[in-house]
Amino acid sequence: MSVDLEKLAAKAYVYGFPLVFNLDQVRRYVTTGIGSNPAAPFNQFSHAATLAGPQDTFVSINNDTVYSMCQLDLTNGPLLLEVPDTDGRYYVLQFVDAWTDNFAYVGERATGTAAGRYLLTPPGWTGQTPAGVTRIAFPTAVGSIVGRWACNGEADLPHVRTLQERLTLTEVGEQDRPLGLPTPDPDVPEALAFWEKLRAYLPAYPPAARDLPLQRAFAPLGLLEAGGSPYPAADPDLVAALEAGAKAGHDELVAALRSGAGDTIVNGWHQPFHIFDYNDDYFEVGTIDSPEWRIADRAKAIGLRAAAAMGGLWGNHGYEAAYSPVYLDGDGDELTGERSYTLTFAQAPPVDAFWSITMYDVPDYYLVANEIDRYSIGDRTPGLVYAEDGSLTLALSATAPTDPTARANWLPTPAGGFRPLLRMYSPRPEVFDGTYEIPPILKA
Repeated sequence: MSVDLEKLAAKAYVYGFPLVFNLDQVRRYVTTGIGSNPAAPFNQFSHAATLAGPQDTFVSINNDTVYSMCQLDLTNGPLLLEVPDTDGRYYVLQFVDAWTDNFAYVGERATGTAAGRYLLTPPGWTGQTPAGVTRIAFPTAVGSIVGRWACNGEADLPHVRTLQERLTLTEVGEQDRPLGLPTPDPDVPEALAFWEKLRAYLPAYPPAARDLPLQRAFAPLGLLEAGGSPYPAADPDLVAALEAGAKAGHDELVAALRSGAGDTIVNGWHQPFHIFDYNDDYFEVGTIDSPEWRIADRAKAIGLRAAAAMGGLWGNHGYEAAYSPVYLDGDGDELTGERSYTLTFAQAPPVDAFWSITMYDVPDYYLVANEIDRYSIGDRTPGLVYAEDGSLTLALSATAPTDPTARANWLPTPAGGFRPLLRMYSPRPEVFDGTYEIPPILKA
């Protein structure tokens, strides 16, 4: 039976996109750094010294917390992670494998704010975990720790820095230098670079066992070639199928993000609170292994995994932080800096930690420079003006409002299209059961 290579390539693109896109960011962090986070070698933390801004060109980066990032290579053995006592301050260390599975959490919600010690172990490790230490087993030899510290503005940065400096990683036993990521064949044409990266990464970072049959089905595309890359001298028909399939797969992901396929949408706000539930295999400390936080349909899970990577790489499970983006106003029209808008919260989002709305451009979902250097607004923003009834009306526009109250409550937008994102940290049950309803964005 003949194989439709273009359709197979489109399917393979969606399957492999999270792995390739994720490891591209891992490589950035260990070579050039990203914005406020300087480059750091594998197994060393990179600490941001400021809140994120437009210089941080990372998809949907947040402006609420200060980042501490670490890219890990456990090929040579375990690492001991030690976290400080934060004295009640919200923080989270999110553990992400090469396929973007969120498989562990350490922090206020998951483990409390007392000091702790954790043994990070590679796949297949069978050693003994010391007393008083919690083991965290990594599904893949390379992974990421995405650390976020709550920060109440510039004056709070020195306190955050003290905590960052007390966050340590130590090799257990004598170890060789980390190997790092596999190197794709440099002779592969740029048009096939995605496929060459995927081919190089697949054997280094095996997927969950349930995904292996699907992965083997991609053999006709050359992705399982182990003796060297087939792409420098690939058959023209295969090249054409790979290029067309990549475009089709990419377009499919973009369309899925914009349409919010499968999302609950209330007043224009997408509520993809379960878009990060695609991990169905690895549940370490801090994760919730229960049906409401798992996706039974594996094909759907793989599609959501790719869309989540494109639209919000390294986002948390909903129970850690609930994300709600919006593309349209209350009339169903696309949001644009050519208009001015208001957003009125009669009731603040129900959270146990804090909430914010961050402004992003489209289609990159980056922060955009503005005249007051305000990229997010929320319950910790100083100087907000509330109405007598306790409600809060935000002004969203590309130009500064003239009214003093609107100016105090102004969240600047890009001049073109934009996508605000509501984040609710440690959300309460009413966020998920529909009791709480996010209000629409209205034209001013």
